[in-house]
Amino acid sequence: MQLLPHHPNLEHLKKQAKDLLRLYRAGDSDAIARFARSLPSARNRRPENTSAQPLRLHDAQSCIAREYGFLSWADLADHVEALRLRQDEPTVRLSRWLAVVYGGDVAGHSGLARPHLAARILHENPGLASDDPYVACAIGDEAILRQATAVDPAWLNRPGGPLKLPPLVAVAHSHLAQLPEFQERLYRSARYLLEAGADANQKIFNRHPGASLGAPGENAPLSALYGAAGINRDPALTTLLLDAGADPNDGESLYHSLENPECTRLLLLHGAHVAGTNALRRSLDMAHAEALELLLAHGGDANEPASGPPTSDWGAPLLRAIALRRSPRHIEALLGAGADASARTPGGIGAYRLALQVGMPDVADVLSRAGAAEPLSLDEQFVAACARADAAEARRIKALRPDLPGSLQEAQLRVLPDTIAWGSSDAAVRVMVELGWPIATPGGDWGASALNQAVFNGNADLAAFLLAHGASWQEKHGYDSDVIGTLSWASVNEPVADGDLVACTRALLAHGMPAAQRDPDNPELVLIAGRKAQFSEEIANILLEAG
Repeated sequence: MQLLPHHPNLEHLKKQAKDLLRLYRAGDSDAIARFARSLPSARNRRPENTSAQPLRLHDAQSCIAREYGFLSWADLADHVEALRLRQDEPTVRLSRWLAVVYGGDVAGHSGLARPHLAARILHENPGLASDDPYVACAIGDEAILRQATAVDPAWLNRPGGPLKLPPLVAVAHSHLAQLPEFQERLYRSARYLLEAGADANQKIFNRHPGASLGAPGENAPLSALYGAAGINRDPALTTLLLDAGADPNDGESLYHSLENPECTRLLLLHGAHVAGTNALRRSLDMAHAEALELLLAHGGDANEPASGPPTSDWGAPLLRAIALRRSPRHIEALLGAGADASARTPGGIGAYRLALQVGMPDVADVLSRAGAAEPLSLDEQFVAACARADAAEARRIKALRPDLPGSLQEAQLRVLPDTIAWGSSDAAVRVMVELGWPIATPGGDWGASALNQAVFNGNADLAAFLLAHGASWQEKHGYDSDVIGTLSWASVNEPVADGDLVACTRALLAHGMPAAQRDPDNPELVLIAGRKAQFSEEIANILLEAG
């Protein structure tokens, strides 16, 4: 195992990874051997088999990390960051630490909370929290909280500290609650604060850019309960606050609790109102049906009208659930709560016909038993055959109707991008495209073409297929950008776990997307197609190398 230098530099380590990958691709035997020794997917392979693997930058970074004794590049990067903070002035060090404990909506920046890094930094800097009771709230140091109360009981309901947080908000919003070593400590600290007289409804206003720590927004208050139920989704802490009188109708908690239905259940049992929160429609985004069932059992309207602009909304929740390819259990829950089985999309398509047209015969069976069955026109039979990837049936119908698919209605044509957006069969997409579907048809929740949807999901095989059949990187989407913007967003934010944005990028370059040049004014950006854009380091390197 190699030893890190006393003052490791992450940029230097990144360069090591790039050099290793470059040598590997050039067939360097030492680089191949290093991958074979350290990379789990290549370990114990014969050199000739290792050299045939299409390794990428993240593989090289993983190899470098393991050579230094770390399990992953993320662990190595966190360690380097923790060491770097030792060199900062104490106030700067504290500010940077709080930023990764809380994230942007509390700390007033654009970054995300990183609890594992926050814990590592604290381990490397054990005196970081010092005796400041507001900072002690972030780690659940109950002894410091008790000392502060003995000196000044009024502090319990007074914002303070570097982030100007009320104590209970500081405890409940600490992302360290997501780590077992801090969870119980933060729970005990919250319980103490409440027993000592802290108001269970303490709140702040959003500081996320657009607003700031010094000038928070006037709307969307962020309560302590929201931290417990909507951010950390901690049932025990949520129960503690609700039992102490926290208002479950704070405008945020119910909507954001749905990833953990136990928190959703607790809020509803304590009187959370479903109407007006948009929680029911958001529950349709969940692959599990439990959150939807809870909302419906506590007054959720199975026929709730959509709010806001109908950019891609199918209308009633039942239709939305079908468009999102939700399970028969979702559909049965909605029907059992009174959803109108005869609901129609703005284009006049009924639920039963829609289920068949999006390739869900099992859902169509549920609707048929509810009395919603309807005959399908030849057009609709064609769409249904394509959606279930029945190429033979689709071709049979097309032989009768050579105008298909070009003569389909807009709502039917969007089945192509929707199929990718909601994770249905790639085979269905291939059938549609091979039968002449208009390839740039927009769809999904953001009005994006099939290619945009495929790139966003990192579906490289499908992106290459679409490009080979006439798709273009210049296809627009509803956020007034094109596939370059999609690739930028997907790489910089949170890429789909099993996606391959590298292969997507290479496919785009092979089909005419311009290469990039480094922006002379900002090394974090590149110039591509006449505009500035930001990409992950790996994607930026590929775009720059192509130029």
